[in-house]
Amino acid sequence: MTGHFEPLPDGGASVPLDEVEISILRSLAVQLMELIGPGEEAGEREGDDLLASIFNDGPSEPPADPVLARLFPDAYGGPDLVPDDDVRAASAEFRRYTENDLRSRKREDALALIRALDTLAPAGGGSAELRLKPEECRQWLGALNDLRLAIGTRLEVTDEEDGGELLRLPDSDPRKPMVMAYLWLGGLQETLVESLMG
Repeated sequence: MTGHFEPLPDGGASVPLDEVEISILRSLAVQLMELIGPGEEAGEREGDDLLASIFNDGPSEPPADPVLARLFPDAYGGPDLVPDDDVRAASAEFRRYTENDLRSRKREDALALIRALDTLAPAGGGSAELRLKPEECRQWLGALNDLRLAIGTRLEVTDEEDGGELLRLPDSDPRKPMVMAYLWLGGLQETLVESLMG
């Protein structure tokens, strides 16, 4: 897994991906969508239903799953960090009105990643070039970030950790494949950002 993004003249980016890389990315994105949960299809939100969905309350409590709690954090630090009742109430209110939209955007980003991968057909065990338009790049950045957050949470990576300790895990450690995926996704994310800035 060595491919990295390169800038395209239209403001997009491209990366070569082989069958294994495509399969890994697709599988991770599908798992992320399953974790986030189902959402309404755009076609189901018409007329009055669209208006109702705008005012539909979301959850007021943080998710119990640590990965979901990382993907949908409390706006004001959470009850463990901020014991003030007013701050907790404000955080719950913020979550009620924003989490459904955030979940929808994260699903759309993961689905955009899957759809782009489904257009690729590597020939004879080689690689295929994925070409993303600027808007697709934004969705890929979102999806790659969410995938890294999910894997990093499962690996218990802290913000201060540089990954060096994870790299030293023996190959026999069952976390090793997740570590390699985490680091690879980080490389893809970094080169995609560089491509868009360059």
